[in-house]
Amino acid sequence: MTTGKQLYSTLADGKLTVEVVEKEFAAPKGNSVLVQMEAAPINPSDLAILTSAADLDNAEYTPGKFVADMPEPFYSAQKARHGQRLPVGNEGAGTVIAAGDTEAAQALVGQRVACVPGNAYSQYCYADAGMCLPLGDITSEQGASAFVNPMTALGFVETAKMEGKSAILHTAAASNLGQMLVKICQEDDIPLVNIVRKAEHVEMLKGLGATHVVNSSDDDYFKQLKGAIETTGAYYGFDPIGGGNMVDTCFKAMEQVAVSKMTEFSRYGSEQAKKMYIYGRLDFTPTTLTPAYGFGWTLSGWLLTPFLATAGLETMGRMRQRVLAGLTSTFASSYKSRVNLEEMLTKEAATDYRTMKTGEKYLVTPHA
Repeated sequence: MTTGKQLYSTLADGKLTVEVVEKEFAAPKGNSVLVQMEAAPINPSDLAILTSAADLDNAEYTPGKFVADMPEPFYSAQKARHGQRLPVGNEGAGTVIAAGDTEAAQALVGQRVACVPGNAYSQYCYADAGMCLPLGDITSEQGASAFVNPMTALGFVETAKMEGKSAILHTAAASNLGQMLVKICQEDDIPLVNIVRKAEHVEMLKGLGATHVVNSSDDDYFKQLKGAIETTGAYYGFDPIGGGNMVDTCFKAMEQVAVSKMTEFSRYGSEQAKKMYIYGRLDFTPTTLTPAYGFGWTLSGWLLTPFLATAGLETMGRMRQRVLAGLTSTFASSYKSRVNLEEMLTKEAATDYRTMKTGEKYLVTPHA
């Protein structure tokens, strides 16, 4: 039996409680392995359980714990999790210290692996051997973000190829994931339109080799966006913002470019198919859509796990090998701060990583 610390999040009675507790980890069975976790990133996808929309500024902070009010409608909207003590942390990396009795599990003992256990903010966690990625000489810090962002960025490109699209538009494109997408699209010769909101983000992406970078803070933003869409043919995009009018603006620009190419007027707008996928909620406000782009548009959601289930084992295996080969280049991640389990629950850290600022990712080091 192994004893270690693990982080849990509980939503009940209008309050969110996040705390570090002691837990016992029994010997793994079957195809399961026990990983001593050494590094785990805090991704936007982790925040839904870790912080959600809780009032962190006015929370009660004690060592290894915070208790914060959860405002409406966010408290009622999460009714299904009320009272449940949930582990947190999608992905991370560490060393396999014990394994079940299958050949695949036993082969990983002593190896450093990246994994997606769902409770990565823990000193130890169980993972399925088949979902572990042996890292070889790559460090746990380099391999900690080997799954969510790299596989998502690759998933966008794979989805576009499956749907017969030749160009991609990406919003909030200066993110860690966005930088990966720039490199992937260069490698695969796919035109990519990047939307950012700061001049320094424009320079950063152009420094990576991006050709089409549009700054939403510029006075001629919409004109720039239309020009980039016309040049690339990017009537197809991915948006992590979710709320507000970003998707609406993209559809408007796509439609205006398409209409400019029409030889005959149609009251229904262009026949150009336009599609946007929302894959995150950086903005919790409602998604605004307006009747300004005809009827030839589709708005859908995109999540990594359902995509992988649809793509199949062969595609997933190919993607994983590509990620492993590029973990120190195409898929490299950088971190602003490193915190242990107790430090990540301080007011200074929690209010900082919850803002999800570009280039300011946190890395959790459970044994530090």
